[in-house]
Amino acid sequence: MPYYGERSEGRLATVKEELQQVCRAVIQYYDHTVIRGYSGETEQNDIFSRGFSTKEFPDSKHNVNPSEAVDLAPYPIDWKDINRFILLAGMMMQAGFLMGIPIRWGGDWNRNMDMKDQKFMDWGHFELV
Repeated sequence: MPYYGERSEGRLATVKEELQQVCRAVIQYYDHTVIRGYSGETEQNDIFSRGFSTKEFPDSKHNVNPSEAVDLAPYPIDWKDINRFILLAGMMMQAGFLMGIPIRWGGDWNRNMDMKDQKFMDWGHFELV
């Protein structure tokens, strides 16, 4: 059974409990790593300046402490294998639904189940609604 390593556990600890619960439910079935939880001003603005976020500090859900957002990646990480990110997203969305914890995925910001109408794809991003 997959489990979080020390680094992922540390990052996940910066995330709101409800979102941690969803992540912990999914890790039992699908191996993934936690890339980011809480982001301070310097980190958030760096991520924004490199084009990995559309939000500057303090406008991201990553900037609330504890964070209302988490970034995950299927493990082992292959940033080009989008299908694995989509599978992870489906599992996260289903777990959130079954647990009564509404979340939004960065591949379907408006939550209409249509990935083609998105302007910014953030494949590994999940946030509380």
